[in-house]
Amino acid sequence: MARVRLKNLTKHFGDVVAVDDVTLDIADREFLTLLGPSGCGKTTLLNMIAGLESPTAGEVWFDDRNVTAVPPERRDIAMVFQTYALYPHMSVFDNVAFGLKMRGVPAEDRKRLVLEASKTMEIEHLLDRKPRALSGGQRQRVALARAIVRDPGVFLLDEPLSNLDAQLRVVMRTELKRLHGELEMTFVYVTHDQAESLILSDRIVVMKDGQIQQIGTPESIYDSPANTFVAGFVGSPPINLLNGTLEQSAGGAWRVVAEGYACGVAASMIERMEPPEGQEVFLGVRAEDIEVGAGPTSDRSTSEAPDSVSDHSWSVARASVVVREPMGSDLYLTVAVGGSNVKVRTRPDVRFDRGDSVNLFFDPEKLHLFDGESGTSLTLDI
Repeated sequence: MARVRLKNLTKHFGDVVAVDDVTLDIADREFLTLLGPSGCGKTTLLNMIAGLESPTAGEVWFDDRNVTAVPPERRDIAMVFQTYALYPHMSVFDNVAFGLKMRGVPAEDRKRLVLEASKTMEIEHLLDRKPRALSGGQRQRVALARAIVRDPGVFLLDEPLSNLDAQLRVVMRTELKRLHGELEMTFVYVTHDQAESLILSDRIVVMKDGQIQQIGTPESIYDSPANTFVAGFVGSPPINLLNGTLEQSAGGAWRVVAEGYACGVAASMIERMEPPEGQEVFLGVRAEDIEVGAGPTSDRSTSEAPDSVSDHSWSVARASVVVREPMGSDLYLTVAVGGSNVKVRTRPDVRFDRGDSVNLFFDPEKLHLFDGESGTSLTLDI
């Protein structure tokens, strides 16, 4: 086990800044995920932790040891790659045992350790096979067993599930969660899949253009995004973002207004903002925080406004259904609001269909407001 500290880590590839002055503290035995789109610098950052890339500037520390100039084989790490990187001419047993053999571990100890790791990954029955005789999920388990058998201080995983089919990814996510709980190692995991990061992580580091956008628990990242990038990247479907202007009524209440809607803003939110009149904002609302009700020309549902909505200051007018997407336990509607589309998650028995007029009701306690220029959250508790 090890604590990993990155101090002002920077990596240039010619004129390209892949990682830009990243400082990060990864706790001992933590499962931390580096999340972001392709090209954001997450794999480069992982490679510098591993020693596969040398930083242009900054330092990498394991506990109280500066390992910036230490080669990978002396860093007490194990790495699992996207491509598995198994030796095709070796059996599963020899693949798992290879690192131990290179370190001079006696044959009897190698056998014991391989059998223990194989039991953990449930591949004991595959030890005599070659990689070509294995499925994608079995190859991934072999790669994980090869990493486990080294008993490393830090476990590094670079998009290890991206080559698996959707159903197998779900199974392997559960396996990784179980594995982390059993091994109690420090895990650093790279992915572009926000669902993986939310399910697996103790904390998530969201990256864009080589910089950290936000660090937090899965719950805090989802519920309190720091900017429009984080809000749109984390969550499925992505958060709805609508342009608008802050406006105060004669009675002192605040709302966001724009073409097609007027949405009241909770007083508790305004207290954290000190908003100027007329400020341009992005209004963010997630699909599950919207209620849908019958519009003036629709008779397909008897849905009414939720009890928390006292008047139509919360409603979005002139909305119409564009797409209906049944998902079994949920129904997703894409609804046109002014010049924007809004995604709504509702009950599967709601019968709205394409072309129906509807009213939308936003939960005023679940809204997010972002600066109209910078995209930075105006309501995030600092």
